[in-house]
Amino acid sequence: MNTTEKRVKAIVGGAMLLWLILAVILGANDAFLRAPGALPFPILAGVLTPIFVFLVAFWTTGPFRDFIMSLDLPFMVGIQAWRFAGLGFIALYAYGILPGLFAWPAGLGDMAIGLTAPLVILALKRKSSFVASRFFQAWNLLGILDLIVAVSLGATSAVLGIGISSGIMTFPMGVMPLVLVPTFLVPLFIILHLASLLQARRMVTAGRVCNWTEPTLRCEPIEATHKV
Repeated sequence: MNTTEKRVKAIVGGAMLLWLILAVILGANDAFLRAPGALPFPILAGVLTPIFVFLVAFWTTGPFRDFIMSLDLPFMVGIQAWRFAGLGFIALYAYGILPGLFAWPAGLGDMAIGLTAPLVILALKRKSSFVASRFFQAWNLLGILDLIVAVSLGATSAVLGIGISSGIMTFPMGVMPLVLVPTFLVPLFIILHLASLLQARRMVTAGRVCNWTEPTLRCEPIEATHKV
């Protein structure tokens, strides 16, 4: 790993840590709170801003783009397995904390992506051409769609005041620690899906599948017999 790669890696790590700290500080100070019936603009900004920054950096900064392209694809998919924790949304619904309009679609969608992530990793490991398949693309797009639907339903629930008692000032996803889900985890998962799709597209264009193994990037030809 050369000096530029080390510097980019350090900057990305520092930026992610700063992002998490900022989300915690703002959440702890109720910066994302909005009265029932109000559109949760602060949370929406918390979701969209990191994604926007990622896309701008990717398309305008060569070293950052190279860093994203060098990330291990199975590793990025593996992080999505944590989304099985979406079961917690359904548990919070059972305890009367989250409304069903949000909890059930968000929880089941996240669980589906989390449960299938190991299968996607296995497919990538067993057959290099899987990265070029429609199934891999569809899995990532469905993962993004699930998060978009969850955020949209969360905003709808907040505006309609569904599941909120008169003593609660905002939808529960706007307070700590749940606020870290839309302001940190959701954009992180979307960024990982986008990075996977961008990396897969680059690999398909080049006709090679690459895996990052310190300290080198190893590439192998995509199987010529691949048909999906």
